[in-house]
Amino acid sequence: MTAPARLPLPPSLYADTAVPPTPTPPLTSDETVPVAIIGGGFTGLSTALHLAEQGVQATVLEAQEPGWGASGNNGGQTNPGLKHDPDQIEADFGAELGRRMIAFSYGTTTFTHDLIRRYQIPCEARQNGTLRAAYNEASAAAIAATARQCIARGMPVSLLNAAQTREITGSDRYLCAMLDARGGDLHPLSYARGLARAAISAGVAVHGETPALSLKRDGGKWRIETPRAVVHADKVLLATNGFTDDLWPALRRTIVPVFSSIACTAPLSDAVAQSIMPSRPVLYESGHITVYYRIDQRNRLLMGGRGPMRWINSPSDVAYLIRYAERLWPQLKGVSWTHGWNSRLAITKDHYPHVHEPAENLMISLGCNGRGVALSTAMGAQLARRLIGGAKAEIDMPVTGINPIPFHAFWPVGVTAAVLTGRVRDRLGL
Repeated sequence: MTAPARLPLPPSLYADTAVPPTPTPPLTSDETVPVAIIGGGFTGLSTALHLAEQGVQATVLEAQEPGWGASGNNGGQTNPGLKHDPDQIEADFGAELGRRMIAFSYGTTTFTHDLIRRYQIPCEARQNGTLRAAYNEASAAAIAATARQCIARGMPVSLLNAAQTREITGSDRYLCAMLDARGGDLHPLSYARGLARAAISAGVAVHGETPALSLKRDGGKWRIETPRAVVHADKVLLATNGFTDDLWPALRRTIVPVFSSIACTAPLSDAVAQSIMPSRPVLYESGHITVYYRIDQRNRLLMGGRGPMRWINSPSDVAYLIRYAERLWPQLKGVSWTHGWNSRLAITKDHYPHVHEPAENLMISLGCNGRGVALSTAMGAQLARRLIGGAKAEIDMPVTGINPIPFHAFWPVGVTAAVLTGRVRDRLGL
């Protein structure tokens, strides 16, 4: 077996400023382990850590290095909830499971920030709130409905009018916004590396540059072939999200891998930075094409959104984000933009996270739909409970069958068309 070449990290602000990584050497000798986890992003690392906390040994197999994918290259927002409103979740899954899903998903941010404090992970974490903002009447009505549903359930949520939103964002673009006090932000690559360090300290074996080449039953265990060695495991978790391939039949066709792009400025002057999001919440827009942004602890503005469906390496590749930032805050004209990067995340057809158990002692978790930082971290505790307790250990998300998306082969054309159409509709206020 030929070992694959190690790929460099995307040329991001995070790669330039993250805490140093903990060594995660490739697996070079055969092993037999209780649990093998394929994928070293937030889901895999958090699950391994929560298994270790309960005395269960896990081995993480990562194709590159922990945080190489979207886990270490996202917008850095810890946002509560799921894509769908609470009422819709209960309608889709029933009152009992629906209520559990709502409580779990809206609690993921506090779970994540508590874990960061517990393990003293240095990742610039703050919990200054999440804004979901509207710039047209349709989005404003949708946000008002979400806010009403959250408030009715006793959540720390408030609906801001146009003047209040202008004060908190420094922009007059928005008609209203929902503020959830539980949201926040962090440095995602530092967080991924900190999770890996915490897991390793707890007894987890984390192997970088160790892609899983095949997965099949071998007697009573699972056999995972890697470039240099073979792992036999009693149980397996597959957590590859936007980089899911054909390791398990049809799984790749259950998600659409979408690139999300970010551009960031050089550190802004204190005066300019204070005029943009002065209380430092994070924000994502309610539109056909989501734009999200935040000011980090070094006064850099990070603007994110859907970009080209290919790898990028320069802010010029997402010039539309820069133009949009200048529209929101004209004082940014002439500011230097230093980095532009992206990574691949997983979108599901129903916009819910997917948990599957397609075979005995095999679990799959993927499809965070853009809420991966907090959601995948908290999912780690849920998945660990299920891996230990089996089917009788209920978790707060549905376990479903694998249902491939029809005409999946055409997704690149469909995504590109949707992005272009969405940008036009957003620009026209439709």
